Amino acid sequence: MGPILASLLKLQVIEHDLAHVRRRLRSKQNAVGAIQRKVDELKARRDEMTAQARNQQKETDQFELQRACREEDITQLRGALNRTRTNKEYSAILTQINTYKADNSKLEEAILKVMEGVDTVKAEIEKVNAQMEAEQKRCDLVKQTNAEEVAKLESMLAELQAKRADAASDVPGEVLRVFDRLANAKDGEAMAAVDVVDAKREDFTCGGCYMSLSAEHFNALLSRDEIRHCDSCGRILYIDAKDLVR
Repeated sequence: MGPILASLLKLQVIEHDLAHVRRRLRSKQNAVGAIQRKVDELKARRDEMTAQARNQQKETDQFELQRACREEDITQLRGALNRTRTNKEYSAILTQINTYKADNSKLEEAILKVMEGVDTVKAEIEKVNAQMEAEQKRCDLVKQTNAEEVAKLESMLAELQAKRADAASDVPGEVLRVFDRLANAKDGEAMAAVDVVDAKREDFTCGGCYMSLSAEHFNALLSRDEIRHCDSCGRILYIDAKDLVR
């Protein structure tokens, strides 16, 4: 194996470790994020229901105001009733009073219905608040539990990044750009060994995607220090030390 592929393989080992640490770090961070999203969803639901209860209360206040106005009208009409001079006037005022009473009866029913809705929403808000409190406690506990592990993983990540930068300095610029692109696309697995299934029959596969490879790849890598890509997955191919001698 020539110096280019050897330096790439050294870089691949570090990149593989980096990808592993990043996955573990994401897992820890996502655990907190998932619970926090649940807390945020509950908070949004609570805020929505609180606004609903507030609107219902405003509706109740409007009904109460209408009822109070009708009661005032009824009181005035009762006073006018005592001052009537004819049966026709008396009958007209009495009809108006009864109409206002009927209106108030409907308003009272509406008020009761809305207040029942307010009570239902408030009960739901209490349940959501209890769920929020429980989820927030769980979130805080996970944060506390994960804090030490996250700090350790971040330290490992920084150390590996420094090693990677050092190893990358031995790789030609254009080759490094190809490697980086593949590493980002393949979750750190930029390279793949050529698996020798049957050398005599020239049967080879890619160790990354397990698709067949032509013998040309294997033969070229035996004699030349060059970048060759799997025809299927695009990973950079290399020959494992155990297969260097056929």
